Amino acid sequence: MEINFKERLSELEKAYNSLITRKNVKEALGNGIYDRYKYPVLTGQHAPLFWRYDLNQETNPYLMERFGINAAFNAGAIKLNGKYLLVVRVEGMDRKSFFAVAESDNGVDNFRFWNRPITLPETGEPDVNVYDMRVTQHEDGWIYGLFCTERKDPSAGPGDESSAVAQCGIARTKDLVEWERLPDLKTPSPQQRNVVLHPEFVNGKYALYTRPQDSFIEAGTRGGIGWGLTDSMENAEVSEEMIIDEKRYHTVYEVKNGQGPAPIKTDKGWLHMAHGVRNTAAGLRYVLYVFMTDLEDPTKVIHKPAGYFIAPEGEERVGDVSNVVFANGWVLDEDGTVFIYYASSDTRMHVATSTIDRLLDYAVNTPSDDFRSGASVERLNKIIDGNEAYVQAQKGTVVSENGVS
Repeated sequence: MEINFKERLSELEKAYNSLITRKNVKEALGNGIYDRYKYPVLTGQHAPLFWRYDLNQETNPYLMERFGINAAFNAGAIKLNGKYLLVVRVEGMDRKSFFAVAESDNGVDNFRFWNRPITLPETGEPDVNVYDMRVTQHEDGWIYGLFCTERKDPSAGPGDESSAVAQCGIARTKDLVEWERLPDLKTPSPQQRNVVLHPEFVNGKYALYTRPQDSFIEAGTRGGIGWGLTDSMENAEVSEEMIIDEKRYHTVYEVKNGQGPAPIKTDKGWLHMAHGVRNTAAGLRYVLYVFMTDLEDPTKVIHKPAGYFIAPEGEERVGDVSNVVFANGWVLDEDGTVFIYYASSDTRMHVATSTIDRLLDYAVNTPSDDFRSGASVERLNKIIDGNEAYVQAQKGTVVSENGVS
């Protein structure tokens, strides 16, 4: 059956414009720490039609997709020239990921991809796949993008097409348009993922949060969020990694954990967001958690609320890799608003908003994990006791005001 090319194109354009101009709304009530929003801010369907379709009727008479987009997720974030910009991991149906920038005026909706994806220069050993870029505006004047570069493991046995080597790729830019590729990070660890650049010099050196891994999948014996220093980013090399936030038994980060975006500097310390992974009968579960480190010594954890900060809910639990939330981008606005960009189930991007005051209250005043069920009950009873005492005090205030003895 013949199709009407112009009618089909018109319907595609109508659906696309309706999607990218849809107003986002806050979910009702929330938990007091942050506000979720109803709609994802980016999906694979947000990719421009002129990426996915050959729009020439002569070469594509059925107006079929020629470059299918599977997902848009795990985005770094930055605010430049008054615009909220996400450096998105876009995955094609061929399973290859690439980076593209999406822009919004308000940070919560109407994100539109720039016309072209990022053309990322390759090194002498080309990347097979690149993903999960953290974007850091460093005090040296550059914007650095640190990302995972994946290549097939040269030691893989015959027929093994899944073994890979992951390392930290590094690129820098001034405008997110033109990028300079730098050599991959060198560390003592066999593999690296989730490497993040600290935004300030530490003792005159560049500081990096690492995630040492013994293999492509397993964090192994030295699992946790690492810390290392390098003299330069042009030939970045960390000679020693120390673990500043370790994985631990029977927690939300017992299998592995990794730094999310670069930490936010506050007057009470460096505010961090990280992901934690635990195993379940249904597979791995990824959540986000928060901790703080000392302003003068960023290797010293000073506050760490128990449990997770954000976990997948509802439709967020469904996708290519289900039961996952992951974040590698957030933006602190001039008025203290914090935009938290997180992906769900390796499929789509969401936003939650909070304020720096609320996040600090949560980080500083929420009890930490004492790693025992009994201690959790003690912690809960303290809250109940406090609430009972408060209710009694309020009753006494009312009696006193009424003049009744």
